[in-house]
Amino acid sequence: MATGFITHSACLRHLMPPGHPERVERLQAVSRALDAGTFPNLVRIEAPKAAREALLRVHEPALVDAILSIEVEPGRFARIDADTAMSEGSAEAALRAAGSVVAAVDAVMAGRIANAFCAVRPPGHHAERGRSMGFCLFNNIAVGALHARAVHGIERIAVVDFDVHHGNGTQDVFFDDANLFYASTHQFPLYPGTGRVEERGIANNIVNVPLPAGLGGESFRQMFETRILPALAAFSPQFVFISAGFDAHDADPLAGLRLHESDFGWATERLCEVAAHACGGRVVSALEGGYDLDALARSAAAHVRALMAGSNARH
Repeated sequence: MATGFITHSACLRHLMPPGHPERVERLQAVSRALDAGTFPNLVRIEAPKAAREALLRVHEPALVDAILSIEVEPGRFARIDADTAMSEGSAEAALRAAGSVVAAVDAVMAGRIANAFCAVRPPGHHAERGRSMGFCLFNNIAVGALHARAVHGIERIAVVDFDVHHGNGTQDVFFDDANLFYASTHQFPLYPGTGRVEERGIANNIVNVPLPAGLGGESFRQMFETRILPALAAFSPQFVFISAGFDAHDADPLAGLRLHESDFGWATERLCEVAAHACGGRVVSALEGGYDLDALARSAAAHVRALMAGSNARH
């Protein structure tokens, strides 16, 4: 079966103030890298808007209502926090970003595709139950994960996050549920300040692997191989989600890890291998960070090539 590529032009209408790193050009770079001429075998799906019901499985009603009720005049911005803002098109973009992961889950469960990459913005993994933060409005990957549970009866769900920043929002949502597994490699110390080894969840269902600035691909692979993959396999997930942030790249301006696109491709391959054995290859990933445009484009392409290889090896 094929790999899905899910996006929507509304995600280009989520504007940030001038000079903000989470800019429209990020998604444009990814889309160019995954152009139909270069990746002709991707199944291209337009992201729908997430239903309110899907958002409320993850977020408090007050947050959902607050984000969706904000009206912004053209050319102006509404500040959510020091790092996070909304423009006139942000509410629809946030709904499409969360809806993309929902649609990916539905397509995988229906057998239309083997796995999928959701190329969307705003990103999601910093959004907690009751707070939008860190460039994120809704937690896209968590919305998709809990949709898989509620609609498709998938009980044991795993998210693996290799963004350079810890996904405090996903950890917040998953922490007290033994059937939800969250594993993260991330630079530490770094924003948002969470992600210590000691943060283990209610049933050791949280696995944090903090990495020091300057760490390169060889050490990253060793940590991933010894800490993340065994814990994921032992959890025996019925669906694997990936928070695919590419800001741990050596060229990225916001952090200090030294990975390259081949490292992201390798990690994706290994996650697909675990998923092939544990859950028939069910994998859905969503774009998180990555702020050097060339590195982001190359990394996203390596990630999708690995997903495509995984789809061909699906059990």
